[in-house]
Amino acid sequence: MSSALDELYQEVILDHNRRPRNFRTIEEGRHAEGYNPLCGDRLTVYLRIQGDRIQDASFQGSGCAISKASASLMTDIVKGKTIAEAEALFERFHRLITRSVEDPVDDLGKLSVFAGVRQYPARVKCASLAWHTLRAATDARNEVVSTE
Repeated sequence: MSSALDELYQEVILDHNRRPRNFRTIEEGRHAEGYNPLCGDRLTVYLRIQGDRIQDASFQGSGCAISKASASLMTDIVKGKTIAEAEALFERFHRLITRSVEDPVDDLGKLSVFAGVRQYPARVKCASLAWHTLRAATDARNEVVSTE
Protein backbone atom coordinates (compact mmCIF):
# COMPACT_ATOMS: atom_id res chain seq x y z
CA MET A 1 0.00 0.00 0.00
CA SER A 2 1.34 3.44 -0.87
CA SER A 3 2.30 5.79 1.94
CA ALA A 4 -0.40 8.24 0.81
CA LEU A 5 -3.09 5.54 1.08
CA ASP A 6 -1.62 4.40 4.40
CA GLU A 7 -1.88 7.96 5.78
CA LEU A 8 -5.44 8.29 4.47
CA TYR A 9 -6.28 4.92 6.07
CA GLN A 10 -5.09 6.13 9.45
CA GLU A 11 -6.82 9.50 9.10
CA VAL A 12 -10.20 8.05 8.06
CA ILE A 13 -10.12 5.32 10.71
CA LEU A 14 -9.30 7.80 13.47
CA ASP A 15 -11.93 10.31 12.30
CA HIS A 16 -14.74 7.74 12.15
CA ASN A 17 -13.67 6.25 15.47
CA ARG A 18 -13.70 9.62 17.24
CA ARG A 19 -16.87 10.87 15.53
CA PRO A 20 -18.82 7.84 14.29
CA ARG A 21 -21.61 8.65 11.86
CA ASN A 22 -25.07 7.16 12.40
CA PHE A 23 -24.23 6.14 15.97
CA ARG A 24 -27.81 5.80 17.21
CA THR A 25 -30.69 3.38 17.36
CA ILE A 26 -33.59 3.12 14.95
CA GLU A 27 -36.66 2.26 16.99
CA GLU A 28 -38.80 0.73 14.26
CA GLY A 29 -37.10 -1.57 11.84
CA ARG A 30 -34.74 -4.51 11.69
CA HIS A 31 -31.65 -5.05 13.74
CA ALA A 32 -28.99 -7.65 14.39
CA GLU A 33 -26.19 -7.99 16.91
CA GLY A 34 -22.56 -8.75 16.13
CA TYR A 35 -19.76 -9.94 18.36
CA ASN A 36 -16.04 -10.44 17.78
CA PRO A 37 -14.83 -12.68 20.63
CA LEU A 38 -11.19 -12.19 19.58
CA CYS A 39 -11.10 -8.55 20.71
CA GLY A 40 -14.49 -7.99 22.35
CA ASP A 41 -16.09 -5.77 19.69
CA ARG A 42 -19.89 -5.72 20.09
CA LEU A 43 -22.32 -3.82 17.96
CA THR A 44 -25.91 -3.72 16.83
CA VAL A 45 -26.82 -2.68 13.29
CA TYR A 46 -30.23 -1.08 12.79
CA LEU A 47 -32.02 -0.80 9.46
CA ARG A 48 -35.21 0.78 8.23
CA ILE A 49 -36.15 -1.01 5.03
CA GLN A 50 -38.97 -0.10 2.70
CA GLY A 51 -39.65 -2.63 -0.02
CA ASP A 52 -36.17 -3.82 -0.91
CA ARG A 53 -34.41 -0.51 -0.22
CA ILE A 54 -32.48 0.49 2.90
CA GLN A 55 -33.99 3.83 3.90
CA ASP A 56 -31.86 4.33 6.99
CA ALA A 57 -28.96 2.56 8.70
CA SER A 58 -27.28 3.07 12.05
CA PHE A 59 -25.31 1.25 14.71
CA GLN A 60 -24.57 1.22 18.42
CA GLY A 61 -21.92 -0.56 20.39
CA SER A 62 -18.31 -0.56 21.38
CA GLY A 63 -15.14 -1.83 19.87
CA CYS A 64 -11.79 -1.01 18.44
CA ALA A 65 -11.19 1.90 16.08
CA ILE A 66 -11.32 -0.30 12.97
CA SER A 67 -14.61 -1.89 13.97
CA LYS A 68 -16.29 1.44 14.74
CA ALA A 69 -14.93 3.14 11.63
CA SER A 70 -16.08 0.27 9.43
CA ALA A 71 -19.60 0.42 10.92
CA SER A 72 -19.68 4.20 10.55
CA LEU A 73 -18.67 4.17 6.89
CA MET A 74 -20.88 1.18 6.11
CA THR A 75 -24.02 2.80 7.51
CA ASP A 76 -23.37 5.92 5.44
CA ILE A 77 -22.78 3.99 2.23
CA VAL A 78 -25.71 1.54 2.37
CA LYS A 79 -28.38 4.20 2.87
CA GLY A 80 -30.56 4.32 -0.24
CA LYS A 81 -29.17 1.06 -1.63
CA THR A 82 -31.26 -1.99 -2.35
CA ILE A 83 -30.61 -5.09 -0.29
CA ALA A 84 -29.04 -6.69 -3.40
CA GLU A 85 -26.75 -3.67 -3.86
CA ALA A 86 -25.73 -3.83 -0.18
CA GLU A 87 -24.98 -7.54 -0.56
CA ALA A 88 -22.83 -6.87 -3.64
CA LEU A 89 -21.00 -4.15 -1.70
CA PHE A 90 -20.43 -6.63 1.15
CA GLU A 91 -18.84 -9.07 -1.30
CA ARG A 92 -16.57 -6.38 -2.82
CA PHE A 93 -15.57 -5.10 0.63
CA HIS A 94 -14.81 -8.61 1.87
CA ARG A 95 -12.58 -9.27 -1.16
CA LEU A 96 -10.82 -5.95 -0.57
CA ILE A 97 -9.85 -6.78 3.01
CA THR A 98 -8.99 -10.45 2.45
CA ARG A 99 -6.93 -10.28 -0.75
CA SER A 100 -3.19 -10.56 -0.79
CA VAL A 101 -1.27 -7.40 0.08
CA GLU A 102 0.28 -7.50 -3.41
CA ASP A 103 -3.12 -7.41 -5.19
CA PRO A 104 -4.30 -4.05 -6.51
CA VAL A 105 -6.87 -2.14 -4.48
CA ASP A 106 -10.34 -2.01 -6.01
CA ASP A 107 -11.91 1.42 -6.03
CA LEU A 108 -14.62 1.33 -3.37
CA GLY A 109 -14.53 5.03 -2.67
CA LYS A 110 -13.94 5.77 1.00
CA LEU A 111 -14.08 2.06 1.80
CA SER A 112 -10.83 1.59 -0.14
CA VAL A 113 -8.90 2.81 2.90
CA PHE A 114 -9.66 -0.54 4.54
CA ALA A 115 -7.26 -2.22 2.11
CA GLY A 116 -4.66 -1.54 4.81
CA VAL A 117 -6.33 -4.16 7.01
CA ARG A 118 -4.92 -6.85 4.69
CA GLN A 119 -1.53 -6.25 6.30
CA TYR A 120 -2.96 -7.32 9.68
CA PRO A 121 -4.98 -10.55 9.29
CA ALA A 122 -6.25 -10.44 12.88
CA ARG A 123 -7.90 -7.08 12.11
CA VAL A 124 -9.93 -8.40 9.15
CA LYS A 125 -12.55 -9.63 11.62
CA CYS A 126 -12.72 -6.16 13.17
CA ALA A 127 -13.34 -4.55 9.78
CA SER A 128 -15.89 -7.15 8.66
CA LEU A 129 -17.98 -7.44 11.84
CA ALA A 130 -20.41 -4.64 10.94
CA TRP A 131 -20.80 -6.06 7.43
CA HIS A 132 -21.67 -9.56 8.65
CA THR A 133 -24.12 -7.97 11.09
CA LEU A 134 -25.64 -5.91 8.27
CA ARG A 135 -26.19 -9.12 6.33
CA ALA A 136 -28.01 -10.66 9.31
CA ALA A 137 -30.18 -7.54 9.69
CA THR A 138 -31.16 -7.51 6.01
CA ASP A 139 -32.12 -11.19 6.33
CA ALA A 140 -34.08 -10.36 9.50
CA ARG A 141 -32.22 -13.09 11.37
CA ASN A 142 -32.74 -12.79 15.09
CA GLU A 143 -29.34 -14.11 16.19
CA VAL A 144 -25.99 -12.84 17.33
CA VAL A 145 -23.47 -12.87 14.49
CA SER A 146 -19.95 -13.85 15.43
CA THR A 147 -16.72 -13.45 13.50
CA GLU A 148 -15.59 -16.87 14.78
